[in-house]
Amino acid sequence: MTISTLPPDRNLPISPMRYDPRFQVETKADTFDLASIFGLIRRRMIVIITITVLLMVPAVTTISGLKPTYQGLARLIVHQPLATSLGGDDTSRGDALDVKSETERLLSRSIAERVVREMRLNTQPEFNPALRKVSFIQRIRATLRSLFDTKKPALPVGDGIDATIPEYYQALGVWHDDKSEVIQINFTSSDAELAAAVPNRLVSIYLDERKGSVSGRLVLAEEWIRQRITEQQVRADIARDAARNYQQSMDIVSKEDAQDERIKTLLELTGREGKIEESRVEVKATISALEATDNASVAVQNTIVPDSITSKQRDLHGQEQDLARLLETYDGNAEAVVDLRKKIEQSRIDLDLATKQYLQAMRAKLAALEHEANAVQSILAGAQEKRTRDALAQNELTRLQRIAEKEQAALDKLEDQRRDLAAKAMLPGAELEVFSPASVPLVSQGRGRLSYLIGALLAAISAAVTAAFVIEMWDRSVRSFDQLAGIVRTIPAGLIPRLARSENSKTMFAHMPVPMFDEAIRTVVLSLKQSNGGKLPNSVVVTSAHSGDGKSLVARSLAMELAAAAIPVLLVDGDLRRGKLDAFFRSGVMCGLNEFLNGQADFRDIVYHHPSGIDFIPSGKFSLQRRVRPNGLAEIIEMAVAAGQIVIFDSAPVLASADTVHLTSLAERTLAIVRWGKTSRRAFEFSLQQMKSSRNSEIIVAINNVNPEKHALYNFSDSELFSKSLMKYYKFKA
Repeated sequence: MTISTLPPDRNLPISPMRYDPRFQVETKADTFDLASIFGLIRRRMIVIITITVLLMVPAVTTISGLKPTYQGLARLIVHQPLATSLGGDDTSRGDALDVKSETERLLSRSIAERVVREMRLNTQPEFNPALRKVSFIQRIRATLRSLFDTKKPALPVGDGIDATIPEYYQALGVWHDDKSEVIQINFTSSDAELAAAVPNRLVSIYLDERKGSVSGRLVLAEEWIRQRITEQQVRADIARDAARNYQQSMDIVSKEDAQDERIKTLLELTGREGKIEESRVEVKATISALEATDNASVAVQNTIVPDSITSKQRDLHGQEQDLARLLETYDGNAEAVVDLRKKIEQSRIDLDLATKQYLQAMRAKLAALEHEANAVQSILAGAQEKRTRDALAQNELTRLQRIAEKEQAALDKLEDQRRDLAAKAMLPGAELEVFSPASVPLVSQGRGRLSYLIGALLAAISAAVTAAFVIEMWDRSVRSFDQLAGIVRTIPAGLIPRLARSENSKTMFAHMPVPMFDEAIRTVVLSLKQSNGGKLPNSVVVTSAHSGDGKSLVARSLAMELAAAAIPVLLVDGDLRRGKLDAFFRSGVMCGLNEFLNGQADFRDIVYHHPSGIDFIPSGKFSLQRRVRPNGLAEIIEMAVAAGQIVIFDSAPVLASADTVHLTSLAERTLAIVRWGKTSRRAFEFSLQQMKSSRNSEIIVAINNVNPEKHALYNFSDSELFSKSLMKYYKFKA
């Protein structure tokens, strides 16, 4: 290692003033602009290229195996046969063609099987998976499926159509626009002639299937309707026989003149009954009037009586008037008056006798009228009852005749339907109007392979860039002191660049300088001095959160830098279980720090001197665990300081050994090493919490294994530390 300056006295202070750390952290805002995106892509370029290549390999394999496909297209419209619309009064038709239903008929399984058989699609590997070669990816997929599915899938038969039907449906397209009734049929195939032949053949098979379907339906319907006609004929005959038998059994007269005679008789009886009732009322009134008073002359005055009684009553009235005139002339004892009174008395007796006789005659007449009325009512009741029976019988006969007529009408309707079905059987199932039959396509379907390659490349790049963004978002490793700005009581000591394997082997003891690495180590030494009031600390612990962060390299480099500056230094391997300091110096000694702490060796027995000027203490045997000198580390520090040496401890990782925490409490300064792009901030913070103590409150931090080219791509405040001009300068001096 080259020395550019005279070795300074480590005990000589640089200045009485307070020394601030050389690297002050400047916090930058987390801006996201195009420059940061470009930087992210540049630093993740290897990941992006790798993912792109991994995605493009299967894509290129798949695209290279693509064959040009051709598509044949046929356009048609389905009509109902024209003859079915000629019978305007035919109400039995309700089977109008529906475009959606006919589209589903074109996609039916029976038509698909006929197309596959007649076009021999099951003999072509394009449509029969059983004839294809199984690819490597398909084998892997089948193997993985067999791990989860215990049932063995049935292998497709080579000449069967069960495996061909799904491929046929994938290549076939049948649809129609909602705004029109036009049906479009297309078929995709790598054979242009086959792509045109399948739609045309599908149309012809559809017509055959449609005609066969309609014929079969008509045959079944005709058989059904013939059976219905036979059953209906039986019901009609039964209804007619029932009406005829009922008419004969009830002796129902159906002639109008006989019915009129019966009605006339009923009217005469009704009129006769009315006249008898009127006579009865008059006789009853006369009898009541005659029986109402004892004076016959008064009763005769208010009642209609025969002329004989009327004349007697008139004679009596005349005699009474003559008596009144005589009394005006004579007195009551006159002879004429007495004679006239006798005549009047005799006339009254005759009138009473005639009235009583007339009353008896009226009573006899009333009895005769009542007898006659009863006879007429009996005759009329019989006629009414017979008329009612005839009406009920006639209604029942009418009902039976209507049932017979209804059954006959149903029979006639079935006969009409049978004749209509016989006429429809002579018509085709449907009529097609083909607008454009499928022709052999001249241009392949879709885009070329180059377009697919470009699209796959763009998709792979997009996926790779997305993956790079995801990786960047999940990256929680420390790459700059900006990320450690929020951690208190830490002092940045600088960035240590990464060494290549060849440089790592040449740097140590080969006098092959690496300028950037040497300058970084000098920066760390300067930071140690500045943090310790301008002079180097007597003891320094070099540690890290995890193993593999490069703490041993930094500890050895610090020791060699101090030794090159003629400063006595003692390098102690503090990793009591995994220390490799003796292997690095190639000393071949086996006695070390473990033996000293266990009381098996003295201090002078474990200190070895290397020709480079470094005194070192190896870790010793790892199997020794019992320690009889609990203060052995403090004794080493005291003896080294008494000898004028600076003790550098290459300790174990903080999170792997509790000895490191004890060692940091004894040493004057602690140097924590963080590996660039590997050590997480969380692990570093946890290790700092373990190391902080009252004596060692401030911890010096150095970021190791920095990739200068990648570090310059980040948007950190120290990204320009390893600029291209500076790297060229160091390379030129080297």
